[in-house]
Amino acid sequence: MTEPNPLFQDLDSERRAPPCVLVVFGASGDLTKRKLIPALEALAANRLLSSAFVLVGVARTEMSDDAFRQVALDAVELGPATKASAAWQDLAKGFRYISGGYDDPATYRELGRVLDAVDAERGTAGNRLYYLATVPEVFAPVAHYLADLGLPRPLSEDSFVRIVVEKPYGRDIESAARLDAAIREGFAEEQVYRIDHYLGKETVQNVLALRFANSIFEPIWNRRYVSHVQITVSESLGVGDRGGFYEGAGALRDIVQNHVLQVLALTAMEPPATVDARGIRDEKVKALRAVDILSPEEVAHNVVPAQYVRGWVEGEEVPGYIEEPGVSPDSRTETYVAMRLRIDNWRWAGVPFYVRTGKRLPKRMTEVAMEFHRAPHLPFGADQTRGLGSNALVLRIQPDEGITLRFGAKVPGQVLRVRTVSMDFSYEAAFLEEASDAYERLLLDAMLGDPTLFIRSDEVEQSWRIVDPILKVWGEEGRAPLASHVAGTWGPEEADRLLEQDGHAWRSP
Repeated sequence: MTEPNPLFQDLDSERRAPPCVLVVFGASGDLTKRKLIPALEALAANRLLSSAFVLVGVARTEMSDDAFRQVALDAVELGPATKASAAWQDLAKGFRYISGGYDDPATYRELGRVLDAVDAERGTAGNRLYYLATVPEVFAPVAHYLADLGLPRPLSEDSFVRIVVEKPYGRDIESAARLDAAIREGFAEEQVYRIDHYLGKETVQNVLALRFANSIFEPIWNRRYVSHVQITVSESLGVGDRGGFYEGAGALRDIVQNHVLQVLALTAMEPPATVDARGIRDEKVKALRAVDILSPEEVAHNVVPAQYVRGWVEGEEVPGYIEEPGVSPDSRTETYVAMRLRIDNWRWAGVPFYVRTGKRLPKRMTEVAMEFHRAPHLPFGADQTRGLGSNALVLRIQPDEGITLRFGAKVPGQVLRVRTVSMDFSYEAAFLEEASDAYERLLLDAMLGDPTLFIRSDEVEQSWRIVDPILKVWGEEGRAPLASHVAGTWGPEEADRLLEQDGHAWRSP
């Protein structure tokens, strides 16, 4: 059972969700069971959901209301809780389920009937939040049929209707624009909440707190002091049973276009005038617009795609990508990408941003490492500074969330020797309460109408403008010449050379 979090109990009533219906399309799927339901149960246990909250599931799978209610209780155990809280058990009694095709108008007519009934029976006040947890191909048809029946329209001035769209938001800039047009048939931009769960992580948000709540960091957060920046999003797992999906995606679409560029934007953005949705998202867009678009010639020298081959991860031998189920034996899909990007503005001119992401790397980890220029003059002898490296600030986003500051200190002893040491801040050690799951924060924000941690349409467009030229070059060449890296290593030699030519090296956490 999820225990009430005392931190949430101190929040004022504005952080508690109003009465509403959450309609989840794809309700029988893995995302709903593993992420959405455990997150909703935690909100209920912490008394952040209204007693007039109703979950309505929509999916092709045949299921009764009672069977869906049992799914909602059983799925809690897939999250951190071992048993559903009393609050969740009470709410589950009013949950509803609709089985039908996503391209069948009858499904949406039934949905309209159920929503009217729920408003009357449970007092949900006409507030609706639609959540697209389906495969991406279904996003546009669902939005179209919702619009066709007028379901995006609020019932009154006091009620709201919003739609949450999971990633990926398109496969390229053209498909993203088509999806946007389909959703905008019935929903205004302020009703659309494009979700990237990375933005719900406490330590991603802590980038803002670190920079703008402390006077010691922001003055050195620029080209005068920063030598280069490294952003790493690594996974130790392979594609598993998602080989069919991954064949059509690849690491560039699956991770770089969204997670990586969102973290980059938060790291590189200018201080916002206000820490609200408009202030933060305006500055993120400005940062993405300042990223230099690579020419076809530059793609070959600044982007390294690779694919993992058989190796060892955490003491276990694992297959190569082309040996995974659902993967073509002659696949050219990249499971690893390393890139060198430039941000052409006053703050970051001349500072390379290196990003890398991949599967079957040594460990699961996301971090931002900011390495600083070396001291202009060292008054010590070479023997005294043999163990001294550059100063660095490392933001660990997952899994052991925290911040590390790396600097030089004297080694104890009779001789003056200086080497690099680290000062660590750990979220787990500093705060007694556990950080909430990203989906908890984002679902609550969507119900409250706070779009700060969601992605605006111009952010999506600009992210695709950065990624599209690379995809086009790879498409023209029948995919880029792929490097190989052994599973359990940090990537191919070509990725190492990407930094070596600038006099740098990847961190090896």
